[in-house]
Formats: sequence, C-alpha cells, structure tokens
Amino acid sequence: MANGSPVADVLVLSHPEQIERLRNACPEAAPTAVLAGDPCFDRMLAARPYRERFRRALGVKRGQRLVLLNSTWNPESLFGDGGDEDVLPLLLPKLTAELAADEYRIAAVLHPNIWHSHGHGQIRSWMDRAQRGGLTLVDPLEGWQQALLAADVILGDFGSVSYYAAALGIPVLLGAAALAGLAADSPVADFVRKAPRLDPYAPLRPQLDTLLAAHQPMSGPAEFTTSAPGEAAARLRRVFYDVMGIPEPTASALLDPLPLPSYDPPVRTSPLRVLTSVLGATEVSVTRYADPRYEPQGQGEAHTAVHEDTLDPGLLAIADVIFRYGSPDDPRLGPPEYWTAEVLERHPGCALATYVTAAGSCVVRTRDGALLRLDADPQAADPAAYASALHAWLALGKDPADLTDGLTVWTGQTAHQVSVTQAGPGPR
Repeated sequence: MANGSPVADVLVLSHPEQIERLRNACPEAAPTAVLAGDPCFDRMLAARPYRERFRRALGVKRGQRLVLLNSTWNPESLFGDGGDEDVLPLLLPKLTAELAADEYRIAAVLHPNIWHSHGHGQIRSWMDRAQRGGLTLVDPLEGWQQALLAADVILGDFGSVSYYAAALGIPVLLGAAALAGLAADSPVADFVRKAPRLDPYAPLRPQLDTLLAAHQPMSGPAEFTTSAPGEAAARLRRVFYDVMGIPEPTASALLDPLPLPSYDPPVRTSPLRVLTSVLGATEVSVTRYADPRYEPQGQGEAHTAVHEDTLDPGLLAIADVIFRYGSPDDPRLGPPEYWTAEVLERHPGCALATYVTAAGSCVVRTRDGALLRLDADPQAADPAAYASALHAWLALGKDPADLTDGLTVWTGQTAHQVSVTQAGPGPR
C-alpha cells in the first residue's frame, strides 16, 4: 500500500488460498488479485515426457539414482550460515564418499542470489572437493527445472525448489527445515512440518533407501502450487493486455518449452576406492567410492583407480588403474594405444591404463602389454568401471582370451554386458 492505495494494479496469484490470505492480511489490496496460475510449474508439467532426455543430459546411467541437492537464499537454508545447525559441511562429503559412484549421480542447484552474493569463485571453492568427487553444479537460471524433473530424490530445504519437487511427486528429504520465517498456517509451513528430515550425523544411503521405499506423494504441494495447471500462459496474457488496454491477440498463448541442456556428465578426478568381487567365470561386481574418508566396507578385493588429471599427482604412483576421458583422435594425447603405453611406462606401479573414448567404450592396456577394447550400451555404466572389473578379473591370473563371450559387470543391482576384443597388437 502507498498513501492508502495498492501499489500494484494487479497481484498475480496461483491459488485461491493465496487470495484468502491476502484478504485477511490486507483487504484493501484484495480487489487487485487475479488467479493466473504458475508459468514456471506449467513449463515443468509440459516437459515431463522428456525426463529421460534430461537424465541423459546429466550423464545419468541405467540403474543410477539422481540425487539433487538444492538450497534457497536464506541464513537458515541448506547453504546458509546455520551456526551449529549448518548441515552442508557434513552433507557434502557424504554425498560423494558414501554413495557409490555408479549407483548415484549427484547434482546441486543453488539459488541465483547465493551465486550473486558470494561470487562464482567462492562457491566453486567451497564445492571443489565435492565436484572432484562427481557433483555437478547446475545452472541456477537455465537448467534447474530440467534437473528437478530428472531427479529421483531431492535433498533440500524450505525453498520453492523443494516445494515444486513435492508438487511433482518427487521424494524430498529436508536438510534444513526452519519454520521461523513461514506463516504457521501456510501450505509451505505445512509441507516443512510433514516432509521427512535428514539426519546429517547418520549414514546417508540408508536414509535415502528408507525415503524411497516409503515414499507417498504429498497432497498439499500438488494441490496448492496452482489451481489452474496448464493455463498460466493464457491467463497471464489476458491480464497483461487488460492492463495495457489493448485487444488481446487471437493466436494461442504459449510458454517457451524447457530447452534440452548441454551434455554434462560427471568427471571424477578424486581417487576412487574400488571394491570388486569375481562372482563367476566371467562375472564381476564393482562398487566405486569417490574420495572416501574411511576404507569402504564390503566383501571382495579393493584397489585404487585414479583419473590422470587428479589434483594430487602423487596418487598416480599408488594407482592400480589410471584412466582418463577423451576423443580417440585427440592430437594432444595421441591415439589410445599410445596414451596407454605412455601411462604404464611412466607409472610402473599401475596395472591397467584406461582411455575412455565414448559413453560406452574404452581402450585398456594391461601390464603385460595386451591392448583391449571394452564396449557396452552407452546408457550402461561408466566404462572406467568396466576397466576396474577387468583388472579384478585379470588379477586372478586369468587370460583375456577367455573373454570371447564378454564380461558381465554388476554395479549395484544392475548388470551390464561388456564385450572384450583385442584393440591392437599383443604384448610389446
């Protein structure tokens, strides 16, 4: 209000509940209220059929769960300064160290004002270790809706992204759930009170498993986000032209569709601790953890796999498997057969060098000089995981010639069929 009159000609609201709230809080402004839906939510509803494309854009593989971390802009948000209640320093290491790399894909959406207030350099500094472990920072303006639609589970707070997720039926686990700034009788406060809570001191994976197993979509967010789903474009255009006092066009009012994001797969340059078990004649399970704080618990043998561009080059001296990703015709590295030979010569402790050439393929060289190509469905696991499976299989003294029918690699509960063929000359 200004001088006893409403400042705005029109207050655009998305649900009758908001009109009633406005009427109770400021009855003088109630006549300006117009129900026009939620264009942001409408764009997500329209893009739901393309969920698998959005998942592929983020490099989510078959059998993986996408965990999306999100924070609003508030001192008590997940990325805020919560003092003793600040869970982010506890949560970030858990995401990449406790969740197996080939079973979980991790991404984060931070409110644009977080980026603006702290600066890109500071944000990336805070998130650096998590990013090297495989976390991806999603564009806060252009990519967050697509990431939300792609997600299997949300780790969030009381902000709108978490509320939208619940409205879409996506499981939400709240890491920050302050009620102080919310009206006690508001739909958002009701959501915060009822949504499951994260225990930052407990192991993370059991909490995610419990959340997903017990998940039932919350009725409140789905009901109160908008009372006119799919109608925002038409309603808003009508309001705009009424305010301007000119005739509305007759063509249909439409919203821009959500664009397909650029391909942005994870790049893990932190050391990977790999647990393997040879289950059968040509069957191996692989579980990889990025930069774990403690030795992972599990059956079978363990080895270390390290990206050639790791932050600490000293780790390459203790790596059993060294890998990198690139084009097979990259002139800087030479063909895969040259790069793999160079790596084994430079690092005598390495047993297997792996050059990932495509989404489902890699070329590996063993310590005895065998050059092999591993191929699988591009939507299956990271080919570097196949290389670790092959390393475990060869470590038992087996001969690559016995893999004419390929290798079955298990990541979690998902099996991947990998062909193994000779990629070049034998021992050098």
